[in-house]
Amino acid sequence: MKMQEIRLMAKKLGINSFGKTKIELVREIQLKEGNFDCYGTAADSCDQLTCLFRPSCLEKPAGK
Repeated sequence: MKMQEIRLMAKKLGINSFGKTKIELVREIQLKEGNFDCYGTAADSCDQLTCLFRPSCLEKPAGK
């Protein structure tokens, strides 16, 4: 998901995105949605099935 899309999502949830990194912003959105603020910490599995960021969080970086 692109940063512009994440900022728009944050705005709709009443979250100020100014000066925040993608990870910081996604974690704030996760909390607002009722999920754990764990973006980027999953090792290979994730039990947050309703999290919108789950697919990108579980993606393997290129070359790994």
